[in-house]
Amino acid sequence: MPIALIVVAGLLGLAALGSAAGKLRRVPSVIESMHSLGIKDSQIPLLAVLELLGAAGLLVGIWFKPLGVLSAICLALYFIIAAISHARVGHSVKEMAPAIMLALVSIITVALEFAR
Repeated sequence: MPIALIVVAGLLGLAALGSAAGKLRRVPSVIESMHSLGIKDSQIPLLAVLELLGAAGLLVGIWFKPLGVLSAICLALYFIIAAISHARVGHSVKEMAPAIMLALVSIITVALEFAR
């Protein structure tokens, strides 16, 4: 397995874990951002679980390629939709930056998964 894939997928997995932790710990700035997107309190834990599953899938995907590919694709879609959601409500680039960056890293991970 290419070192680049392990590094990039590892960084994406850690970022997804951090994002999920912010939601589960109900960090005020994270919750405020979620509410500004129209996300209800009851939906936030589900989003965190999706991120946790994506991170776990990337980890297991090191040994089981189909799960790594699927997890990378799902995280890419998750963060692309997050970036679009921020844009739709008129958030600044600064507010959209984390979602955009994670979408880009996810897309790179997808490309690396297919290349291995």
